[in-house]
Amino acid sequence: MMASLYSKAAAVLLLAASATAFVPPSSSRGVCVEPLCMNKQKKQRPKVNTNKGFGGGSSSSSTTSSALESDMLIRPKTSSNFKYAGSIRPGLQSPKRIVPSEKIKLPDYALDGQPKNRPALFPWVIETKKPEEIEKMRASGRCAREVLDLAGREVRPGITTDEIDRIVHEATIARGAYPSPLNYHNFPKSCCTSVNEVICHGIPDDRPLQEGDIINIDITCYLDGYHGDCSEMFVVGGETAADPVAKRLLQTTYDCWVKALNFVKPGNDYKDIGAIIEDHVTEQGFTTVKSFCGHGIGSVFHTNPNILHYRNSEPAGKMAAGHTFTIEPMICENGANYLMWPDDWTATTKDGGRSAQFEHTLLITPEGVEAMTGKIETSPVQFWERDSKVHTGLWLGTTPSAKEREAKLNSRLLSSN
Repeated sequence: MMASLYSKAAAVLLLAASATAFVPPSSSRGVCVEPLCMNKQKKQRPKVNTNKGFGGGSSSSSTTSSALESDMLIRPKTSSNFKYAGSIRPGLQSPKRIVPSEKIKLPDYALDGQPKNRPALFPWVIETKKPEEIEKMRASGRCAREVLDLAGREVRPGITTDEIDRIVHEATIARGAYPSPLNYHNFPKSCCTSVNEVICHGIPDDRPLQEGDIINIDITCYLDGYHGDCSEMFVVGGETAADPVAKRLLQTTYDCWVKALNFVKPGNDYKDIGAIIEDHVTEQGFTTVKSFCGHGIGSVFHTNPNILHYRNSEPAGKMAAGHTFTIEPMICENGANYLMWPDDWTATTKDGGRSAQFEHTLLITPEGVEAMTGKIETSPVQFWERDSKVHTGLWLGTTPSAKEREAKLNSRLLSSN
């Protein structure tokens, strides 16, 4: 979830031995020197409500809180002079949803919105997970996958993204997990829903989805102290509702992503992922976003390495067994420059063209790579998985055990699709 902002200025500053390298400054050019921070502007700390919410005492049930929230819609920060790029506009939002703190383990930012743990100063210093940590990440990854599949099944004309957020929130809590986006740098909702020209970090609101929309749903679950992060595209109204350009954009985004996934193994350079993605999409006439990147993940939501989705020579380190991270390319049908909305979160294409994205949390093993958020027995098979010339069917990894599970799953799901 929540692709990291990245810039070359950030990479340079990461090399400086300064404790201030991770403090996001204001910049008229939109350059963020904290590539692992999701929003580009530092926000004022909110007052903590001690009666309900993240760390509150007794919290109401999900049903009760949903009823209360429906009567308290919030108008997001906007500007009368702001020129939106496409047809999507900010809608009304329900308040931040309640997490029962007596039942759910909270991440360190849940109360005040400020993550406490910072990545290593040098971008090539990457944490190697211990076996017990890997098992916890498998559990959080499975949780995120279940919630994402559940949210995807609800995509249809007329449903609001706020309703999807409610479903995501309640499903996450029901699994004993915390919805990681909620209050991360003060993000107001439990998932990101990015529709049409929205590249990433779309805030769920009361806009009903329309036939033919394309939407990315980005889910991260914090379970037993570890995050699992994944996202997927959906077409509102199904395959037949997608126009030819949308179909080609979705197929290209999926295929470049799978090519990059297949590259992952011990000893390879992280920087080389970007060229694989960019070469594929440019051949198809599309562009790849350079301002946001994938990231390391574990007990900390965003950490090293930074995964750039374009050709680069940044010193991001070498892949090694025990590394966990995301690859999440954002591919645009026209230009890849972004426009930040006044809410300081929603990033759209500057020209209003549509954007698509896929994401897995990955684990490198001595034998290759595995998707810790891979699809399961109840997952849907999308047309881009069915029709891909790069990899037919679901992708679970390159290790022998992953390939065995993948073959069994594809045999069952593709035959019934």
